[in-house]
Amino acid sequence: MTSTPNGDPASYFASLAFDRRLAEYDVRGSVAWARALGAAGVLSTDEVEQVTKGLAQISGELEEGRFPFRPELEDIHFNVESRLTELIGPLGGKLHTGRSRNDQVALDVRLFVKDAIDGVIEGLAAYRRALVDQAAGHIGTLMPGYTHLQRAQPILLAHHLLAHEEAAVRDAARFRDALVRVDVMPLGSAALAGTAYPIDREALARDLGFAEGPSRNSIDAVSDRDFIVEFEAAAALAMVHLSRLAEEVVVWSSEEFGFVEVSTDYASGSSIMPQKRNPDAAELVRGKTGRVHGHLVAMLTTLKALPLAYNRDLQEDKEGLFDTVDTLHLSLGVTAGMVRGLTFRVGRMLDASTDGFLLATELADYLAKKGAPFREAHGAVRKLVDDAISAERTLSDLTIDDYQRVSPLFEPDVLEITVESAVEARGVPGGTSRNRVRGAVEEARTRLNLE
Repeated sequence: MTSTPNGDPASYFASLAFDRRLAEYDVRGSVAWARALGAAGVLSTDEVEQVTKGLAQISGELEEGRFPFRPELEDIHFNVESRLTELIGPLGGKLHTGRSRNDQVALDVRLFVKDAIDGVIEGLAAYRRALVDQAAGHIGTLMPGYTHLQRAQPILLAHHLLAHEEAAVRDAARFRDALVRVDVMPLGSAALAGTAYPIDREALARDLGFAEGPSRNSIDAVSDRDFIVEFEAAAALAMVHLSRLAEEVVVWSSEEFGFVEVSTDYASGSSIMPQKRNPDAAELVRGKTGRVHGHLVAMLTTLKALPLAYNRDLQEDKEGLFDTVDTLHLSLGVTAGMVRGLTFRVGRMLDASTDGFLLATELADYLAKKGAPFREAHGAVRKLVDDAISAERTLSDLTIDDYQRVSPLFEPDVLEITVESAVEARGVPGGTSRNRVRGAVEEARTRLNLE
């Protein structure tokens, strides 16, 4: 038999099980609020000193894991206030003068998200370095480029890896941009109408390190969770990018491709098939992406019909946020390590580049450079490929007579076209030639060093 939930309202309302994670931010905000109350003449200098000493003791207890959390007190705010009152007496109850749990939790979550963004940007930088380092080691490695998961044109492996790095650059930029809107200080908004005490909110914002200053509207300040949506949206897209790379690792490490070998630290064997090496890390990154996406959808759904200002629905903002932060941090670290441990099978990639019809576009360009309209050139090469496939041959098997049967513009030098020459012909900015890719690696390293 399964047990039936008792429907206890107190346990249903309680958030301490998850918002205890905000304890250090609650203490930090409380210290700043005590100083602001002192500056406003609400607390005396001696009272401010007693309150801040008590909060410092609580901070130490939290750091050492000795803080006596009390579930019956519902949330982290009441827990900190209750412990402060135990330590310094009734004076602890004066700390809440002029503020509400509404602006208090808005502050705590913003402080948490600010730190989370810093951590994500660091994680993205480590992941990007792993990609750039691998790219630097494979500037000369040829591979097929793909569209529709079918071989398209020859490229350099380094060029492909740097494509993933570019996506991560955009991810970092999104988080930096989101930080501007997170970096607004809501404290002093009280329940919804603003505090009735002469708090210097500009000074309070500086004390708490909010670069964008205090919020402009107290109603918005206590009900705004856009910054969580922005963080989760940026995280969802970052996970998409990690998942796309993970998918390639899964595909490329299969026997059918055989392009890469995943380090044993990031793979596992089968419980029944001794020959297997499963790319578990890549598969888990791919799987956890859906989880992060789910948190974003849940947050948007929670917000979509809330009237202003604060509603208890907003208690549901934290668990998904915390899990998103943890999942993204862990996924970035694991993916960076996996990338560093990848062993690319250069010979297998070269064989895949030289076998088949990867030079078809190069042949069409050859005719276009001879004066043929590109559509006509495309049709001639299409016939060349179709004839070769019908004869069970590849481009490397064709003679000059075969070429000239589809277009008299083909000359003997067409036989000198190789995957190497095709790659080197792509020397435009952003192209796959060795010089361009070598420069792109250096540019990527410079960006990382400047950040």
